[in-house]
Amino acid sequence: MSHFKVEKSILIPLILLSIISIITIYSAQSIIPSSYGNVFVKQIIWFIIGFGVAYGLMGIGNNFLYKNIWFLYGIVVFLLVFLLIAPEGIAKTVNGSTCWFNVFGIGTIQPSEFMKVILIIAISRLVHEFNEENFNSTTKDELKLLLKVGLTILIPSILTFMQPDTGVVIIYFVIALTILFVSGIRYRWFILLFSIIFVLLGGILIIHKLNQDLFINMFGTNLFYRIDRLLFWQEGSGMQLQNALASIGSSGLFGHGFNVNPIYFPEAHTDFIFSVLASNFGLFGSIFFIGLLIFFNLKIISMANKNINNISKYMIAGIFGMLIYQQIQSIGMVLGLLPIIGITLPFISYGGSSLLSYMIIAGIIFNISNETIRFKN
Repeated sequence: MSHFKVEKSILIPLILLSIISIITIYSAQSIIPSSYGNVFVKQIIWFIIGFGVAYGLMGIGNNFLYKNIWFLYGIVVFLLVFLLIAPEGIAKTVNGSTCWFNVFGIGTIQPSEFMKVILIIAISRLVHEFNEENFNSTTKDELKLLLKVGLTILIPSILTFMQPDTGVVIIYFVIALTILFVSGIRYRWFILLFSIIFVLLGGILIIHKLNQDLFINMFGTNLFYRIDRLLFWQEGSGMQLQNALASIGSSGLFGHGFNVNPIYFPEAHTDFIFSVLASNFGLFGSIFFIGLLIFFNLKIISMANKNINNISKYMIAGIFGMLIYQQIQSIGMVLGLLPIIGITLPFISYGGSSLLSYMIIAGIIFNISNETIRFKN
């Protein structure tokens, strides 16, 4: 692989993000239960494995993923199905959600995290094949594409929603929409789609508001409480958000200092990791971190503007859509600006499956970057 040249403007921010992640998780250990174990050391191990996976993907190449994507899709769908019927001990339930498999008692694996990567590749391939076969596509041709994409995301969405994990389902749809947006199909489809979503959601919310008994009879109590939580997230924010905001708000320009967390709040090493970072390093540290994210995102976008093949452009669109949504949602919810829906902060939050899925994406980005460099040379 000596002929591979990884773009340093992508690799260096990724290394900086990994350092920030490890430092912040080390600091978070002081306010998380001891039952989680030494998550700081585990995160280092996951990063080592993750960079190895990314490097390995550079040897395999993205074409291998393209060719075998439906086989990989089938494997992850099977895992999502099995997760719903697996007995306790094989499946792991946390806070009412059964999203993980226990792996030989040494860790867990979350199939939905890998499904995000699978969908980026699968939908990109569908769109690429569609554009290769239809130079002058008709409305009927585009409708067939939309049905294929819809079915592709519908199956894992239903299975993931049943776990339940609403946050990841939203990410599935964000991925699909961003890829379709750059696919070249007529924009009238987006107007139609959002109109249908608006009408359906409006009807559901009206029933939820005016007749709660009817809503529960139609959709069940699980969906009722999930919608109730989204609608009244500010009033029902609870101790987690209030304490996180207090910790951030009192940090000032430079923060309380490394490994200084003045108040406890749950999920400090996962969903609320940004609260720890902002509390430790203050406004200036937060600005530096957000600036680094923006720089990393812009470098990914810049690859799409270079002369690379179309399927890579679709992949970049899906990756960018997923990352920017998760970044905004994860930071926004710990600041009290968005509902708390259990979204991790990419490359920062603790989690083996989550981090490995992002490092697979990093490997894909490295391959696209290398492809662009070879094209220029």
